[in-house]
Parts: sequence; structure tokens; C-alpha cells
Amino acid sequence: MVSIEAYCPADVYNPPVYSQAMRVTGAQSILFLSGQVAYDKDGGVSHRGDFKAQAREAFRAIKSLVESAGGSMASIVKINTYLTDIRYRADLAPIRQEIFGGKSPASTLVEVSALAHPDWLIEIEAIAVL
Repeated sequence: MVSIEAYCPADVYNPPVYSQAMRVTGAQSILFLSGQVAYDKDGGVSHRGDFKAQAREAFRAIKSLVESAGGSMASIVKINTYLTDIRYRADLAPIRQEIFGGKSPASTLVEVSALAHPDWLIEIEAIAVL
């Protein structure tokens, strides 16, 4: 039986919106997800210029990948998020809360100068344990 729990020692700041670390025991497999973006049905850019829609689409793809492998969003232990403009952080926080509930897994958020296509505004990669 997989056990996944947030972990943070008392001498490290424990932020309210994400976990500093995730402790996993009993996992049978680890699923590494490539960075997910807002693809349309033909592999082009979906939701051009709409950060919130692109973020939701990236999380939708992550959810589908994890669930099709036998997990759930609670199986995700780490996400890395890349934004083309750090000002999108304010829009991302409530979307992450929609997806993960109160506190998301261990997380890194960085601003990058560009993604693989100039119209993508966000890319999210994840690691899940199953």
C-alpha cells in the first residue's frame, strides 16, 4: 500500500500552499511526466493568450496521464512549473488549489524566457508514485 505524506521538519519554513517535501513508502512504481502544455487536438497551441485556460489544460493532461496509469492527483509528489511571465503566479495559485485542494505537493516555480512555442505561457511537469 502506497503511503504519501507531506513532510517538513520544524526548523524549515512550511508554506501554506505547497509541501517542502513528500515522504513516500510502499510505492510499486514511479511515473515521470514530461512537461505538459495546452495542446490542441492537432498538437498546436490551445487557448492562445489565455493563461488560466492553458494552466487548466496542462493540469487536465497531467490528471489524465496519472489516472490512466492507475493513480490520482493525490499520487503526485512533485511538480515543476515554468511560466513565461512570473506575474501569472497570482492566477496560478487558485487553479492549483482547484486541482490539489488545500496544499499541493512539493513544488518548484520558475520564470523562463520562452517555452517550445512562443504562444505557450505555462508548462508543468510532474512525478507521481503508484
